[in-house]
Amino acid sequence: MRKQTMDRDWIATARTLSEALPYLQRFTGAVVVVKFGGNAMGDEQAMAEFARDVVLMRQVGVNPVVVHGGGPMINEMLTKLGIKSEFVRGKRVTDKATVEVVEMILSGLVNKRIVQAINDQGGRAVGISGKDDDLMVCEPDDPELGFVGRPVEMNVQVLRDLYAAGIIPVVAPVATGRNDNETFNVNGDTAAGAIAGALQADRLLLLTDVAGVKNAAGEVMTQITPEEVRRMIAEGVIAGGMIPKTETALMALDQGVRAVTIMDGRTPNACLLELFTEHGAGSQIRSTEPRVKPRIR
Repeated sequence: MRKQTMDRDWIATARTLSEALPYLQRFTGAVVVVKFGGNAMGDEQAMAEFARDVVLMRQVGVNPVVVHGGGPMINEMLTKLGIKSEFVRGKRVTDKATVEVVEMILSGLVNKRIVQAINDQGGRAVGISGKDDDLMVCEPDDPELGFVGRPVEMNVQVLRDLYAAGIIPVVAPVATGRNDNETFNVNGDTAAGAIAGALQADRLLLLTDVAGVKNAAGEVMTQITPEEVRRMIAEGVIAGGMIPKTETALMALDQGVRAVTIMDGRTPNACLLELFTEHGAGSQIRSTEPRVKPRIR
């Protein structure tokens, strides 16, 4: 029998659901590309929570597309196989042997773990890679790095077909080349940005291990313009691993994505906080002249 008394937690839950209504309505039918990576990928509970959030997004009418990384798993397998990595300017050289391991880990192990996690939460997920239906066609990003690719041609109809059928696509960042039998490893953020741009996505969410983009005082900035990002890079405020993430954001915005958010994927329900609450999560980068009315951050 249901209890007739109410405690504060239940009331707060009902209020949260009610306050989420405008955002649920706002994102009905929207395409949201989510780059899933960082330490959350190696934590079973975090993986389950992420999968539950993605299923909920799909349930309320959002069209999520998940793109994932898998660097730590690749490193682990290369070590087990005794394949030594060479580096040029701090970047791994991906030779023929390495790219075979990359494809095995990303398209096989990691991709199917995420697919299974989403299915376990009641969703319908299908795992593919950038090679399927020539989703991503690449050229070498830097000849010295070997089979590290830069997307030059995107064929995203397969993704549209999947989410139109109620299926959540989970994409491994492995791509085909223009020549026969070429396979390229693509940075996960780069792949997510290219996919979001080709889909003209409403949102690109880059889940990482930091709270967001910080200013010179070390404070996380909740909303940033592309002009501010470029200035902060030039001044050295944005540095290290945050540079490629913010550059991916700028590229996606240039290709028509409405907003990009860099956020901590370890935060419980991070994607839901960003999409369906007034507060949001992480650092949102968007044009000074957004196509839609900006949310209060």
